[in-house]
Amino acid sequence: MVGSDMTHPTVLYSKKGNVAHVVLNRPRVINAYNMQMRDELYESLAAAKDDTDVRALVLSGSGERGFCAGADLTEFGTAPSLAIARQVRWERDIWGLFLSIRKPMIAALHGFVIGSGVEMACLCDVRIASENAVFSMPEVALGMVPAAGGTQTLPRVVGAGTALELILTNRSVAASEAKELGLVHQIVANGDLMMTAISLAEKLASRDPAALSAAKSALVDGLDMHLDDGLRLEKRLAMKAKSSE
Repeated sequence: MVGSDMTHPTVLYSKKGNVAHVVLNRPRVINAYNMQMRDELYESLAAAKDDTDVRALVLSGSGERGFCAGADLTEFGTAPSLAIARQVRWERDIWGLFLSIRKPMIAALHGFVIGSGVEMACLCDVRIASENAVFSMPEVALGMVPAAGGTQTLPRVVGAGTALELILTNRSVAASEAKELGLVHQIVANGDLMMTAISLAEKLASRDPAALSAAKSALVDGLDMHLDDGLRLEKRLAMKAKSSE
């Protein structure tokens, strides 16, 4: 069992019942993703993954302006090169950790959801957005390539054609269009975002954790398999979940 709360400067972690709440906490810069946040987010997600009491996670951003403004470009300016800056970001495989968590993850998205913010959201299972949410992928416009999974996860969420258009043009997408594209599943009033996300997490956390994990594994792992192999995987996981009851 992992401790219920962890205090970090850039990521807040708390647990209530069977739900873990991870909050990006750099509101003065719209929760821009930097190396310190990477390390603290890694620790928080690992804590939620390893805690057998945690059955669902909610990921959100602090402050009124947005979920995440993307990578903190001020840190890129202090690195000897973009290549080294990218390498530093990959020293801890935060994106691999996201994918390894077999518990339901809900992203509560508000305000600016940019670059790495979009990429983190795409690694969650359910995305709930407030009415004021705005999405964009600015990397190419800044002379870079998305390197936090966006070229792989975004096409899996909205389709290859739409993902390519969003990545190449860096146009802003309002919450209503994001829902039409499948980038978010639900839009709620600004003041109802956290209540809605936590309510859903609690509902999921009340269900059999073995069944939740098996269903998520079957879908996530099966997508990269031939259909026959995916069906066999589904059968194995269903039998395993049943035997654990």
